[in-house]
Amino acid sequence: MVCVHQCVTFVLEGDGSGPGSVGCVAGDAQSYILFCDFFDRIIESYHGHRISSQTPESDFNYDNLKGGDDLDSSYAVRCEISVVRAVEDFSFPTHCSRGERRQERYTLQRLEQELSGGLLLLEELSQEQQKELNVNPPSSTQLRIGVARDWPDARAVWGSTDGSLVVWVNVDDHLKLVSKRDDANIAEALKCICINLLKLEVFYRELRHPFIWKQQLGWVSSSPADVGTGLRISVHLKLQHLPRHRRLQDVLKRLRICMDRAESPALYCVRNAATFGLSEVVLTQLVVDGVKLLIAMEKRLESNQDIDELIPTQK
Repeated sequence: MVCVHQCVTFVLEGDGSGPGSVGCVAGDAQSYILFCDFFDRIIESYHGHRISSQTPESDFNYDNLKGGDDLDSSYAVRCEISVVRAVEDFSFPTHCSRGERRQERYTLQRLEQELSGGLLLLEELSQEQQKELNVNPPSSTQLRIGVARDWPDARAVWGSTDGSLVVWVNVDDHLKLVSKRDDANIAEALKCICINLLKLEVFYRELRHPFIWKQQLGWVSSSPADVGTGLRISVHLKLQHLPRHRRLQDVLKRLRICMDRAESPALYCVRNAATFGLSEVVLTQLVVDGVKLLIAMEKRLESNQDIDELIPTQK
């Protein structure tokens, strides 16, 4: 772990392995400017997209998504879409003070008047509530990078009345919106995220604490792995044959998606490989189209058929 103390702080994150890990985090938004030679190279390498003067695309019109509500339920068992945002005038959770965290929590408490749901403080959760919300003690990585300081003070979770949305406050990022579905309906999950994210954006702008946007990077937060859109789309698939196929890694690379083993032997998590360089809808479309193709390949292999003709050309 390396720390550089100047106007801001960035630290090495874990060992740089695992989904979404880039080996470093930023102390605040100014880090991306002061240490641009460092962060720009990491962002370009991780996301496979060159930083230019062009403003990154953004598209929250969920109606532009084609499909996503028609995945074969025999294979696609559930999905999750999440998005992270950082709030202007606050250090990132890796470097913020106790007072900043408490102010951020107080700000979100005022949001209860705008959205239908309730805010729960992690320090007040019962064991049963913690289990239901999948709240775990800070990991070794969270302890190393500083986001677990004063845990669980000023950490909170907001849940919608209908259970379609959860907003985590002051955990790894200022805000993380998560929409989970047991029917793998990505279209509805994206709709939920887009509608509520835009409501939050308006709310914070009115408070003069807008979400942090950088002209060449898009939305930024503590991890360079999330710049651009901060959007993560994942689908859990039941697969028996495809994970053992010799061309799988080549297929995933061409589809610009990743696949990891989930909690059970035949269950795999398929997700977008990057968050930067494409709009929110296009990133989601990549996952939708990729999942459909993986399912088609699995069906072919079940029938002892070849999948070579289904392998896409390099995108």
